[in-house]
Amino acid sequence: MLDLDTLRYPIGRFDEQQTFTLADTKQHLAAIGALPVRLTELVGKWGDDRLDTPYRPGGWTVRQLVHHLADSHMNGYIRTKMALTEANPTIKPYEEGEWANLSDSRLDLAPSLVILRSLHQRWVAVLDALDEAGLQRTYYHPGSGRTVTLAEQAANYAWHGEHHYQHAHTLAERNGWLPKNG
Repeated sequence: MLDLDTLRYPIGRFDEQQTFTLADTKQHLAAIGALPVRLTELVGKWGDDRLDTPYRPGGWTVRQLVHHLADSHMNGYIRTKMALTEANPTIKPYEEGEWANLSDSRLDLAPSLVILRSLHQRWVAVLDALDEAGLQRTYYHPGSGRTVTLAEQAANYAWHGEHHYQHAHTLAERNGWLPKNG
C-alpha cells in the first residue's frame, strides 16, 4: 500500500526555488497544452462510480479533481493577463477546498473538460507569444507572500495539471481501470 504522502503528491511537490529558461517554459507550455486531451482520454468515459471515487483516503473525488483543474486554471489564466497588463498586481487567492464542495463540483465532467480545452488553447497562445522579458513579468500572491514570474507560473501549472492527472491515473492503476495493452 502506498503511503499517504505518495498518494497526495504522486510526482512530488513543486519546487518554488527553481529558475526557468525559455526552453523550459516551452516544455511547460507543451504540457499545459496537452493536458486537456490526456485528461479527457483518461477519465472522459468513466461512469459515476469511478468519477465519485476519492483518489486517496480523505481526498477529493476524480470528479472534484477535474472541476478543480478548470477552476484553478481559470484563475491562473486571469493572473497571467493581469501580470501582462499591470505592474506586479496583487492577485486574489481563493478557497479551493470550498470551491470543490460547491454544487457545480457534482456536475458531469463535460463542461470542465470543454473549459480546459478552450482555456488551455488561449493560455498557451498568450504565454507562447512572450519572450524572456515577458516571461519575467510578475504578480504578487498574498497567500504565499511571494512574487511569481510568468515563467514560474507556467512551470507550476504544468506541474499542477500533471499532479492531478496522476491522482486519477494512479487511482485507475490501483483499481485495474486502465485498458490492457496487447
